[in-house]
Amino acid sequence: MKALVMTAYKELVYTDYPDPEPAGAHDLLVRVKATAICGSDVHGFDGSTGRRKPPIVMGHEAAGEVIETGSNVRKFKKGDRVTFDSTIYCGECYYCRSGQINLCDNRVVLGVSCDEYRRDGTFAEYVVVPEHIVFPLPPELSYEEASLTEPAGVAAHALRISPLAFNDTAAVVGSGLIGLLLIALLRVSVSGKIIALDTDPSRRETALAWGADAALDPAGAGLEDRIRELTGGRGADRVFEAVGAGASIQTALAIVRKGGSLTLIGNVSPRVEIPLQSVVSRQISLLGSCAISGEYPGVLDLMARKKLCVKPLISAAAPLREGPDWFNRLYNREGKLLKVVLLPG
Repeated sequence: MKALVMTAYKELVYTDYPDPEPAGAHDLLVRVKATAICGSDVHGFDGSTGRRKPPIVMGHEAAGEVIETGSNVRKFKKGDRVTFDSTIYCGECYYCRSGQINLCDNRVVLGVSCDEYRRDGTFAEYVVVPEHIVFPLPPELSYEEASLTEPAGVAAHALRISPLAFNDTAAVVGSGLIGLLLIALLRVSVSGKIIALDTDPSRRETALAWGADAALDPAGAGLEDRIRELTGGRGADRVFEAVGAGASIQTALAIVRKGGSLTLIGNVSPRVEIPLQSVVSRQISLLGSCAISGEYPGVLDLMARKKLCVKPLISAAAPLREGPDWFNRLYNREGKLLKVVLLPG
């Protein structure tokens, strides 16, 4: 098969690659029809995360067609249109049996190569995945749209674990892909006023188009005063940080009200400082949100009913062979790209 292989850091080659191992008894062989480039793939491109060690076929946001099923597969058949979670969980450990599959002790992520494991991903014509992480596609969704189910699931998980109450004011720090998906999901959930924060003027405009009631520059003067004006003098009830950097986390903590919560989604920086005394004395709840844990069906339903329209987030759809060029553009932050979808075959 053809695949996009990271042979060294910052080096991607479109080349012949061994076909996946034959599907096991509980596995599906899927022909990848569309696979999106995740920000974590771009960050792993230069080796800074330590989770994309070459050689590796990256990619974990995808949708495709079932080509072959294992002998014990019951829910799917050849020709079915499917998408799948990025995390392969064991189903047997304490966390899996407690319903926290995203925290599985034996979790393996597609397209990741680290000290603990190596698993080729979806930047290829074919991929093998276990039946228990696979979901059927609603007929209303294209493969390109369905490839964004995974990031939408990440946003949905952050929303689900946060203690949102009726008419809570929510602030989203960072209006990149995950931030915009969060805003859209907040708009169709229980949230009251939604405030977006981003240093990029064009992203603030996009956030307003996606449902934010206000969009502010976190580097602008008088930010905290403006937040208080928008929140009855208190600060935001629930804050979501979708960047993962020290400065944005400081902003998030500055605008949350006493007794409020901050949900951390971004993880670009492995370590950040927090104002401990402020967190403790104002009784702020800090929540870490990891991956996805059962949100796929709900997200697919919202997408199929056009309550969550992801198509406008796709900046480009291009053949897989053009992947090296698109990776370089994303890495160098050329243009206003949100999501690039690659099309194998």
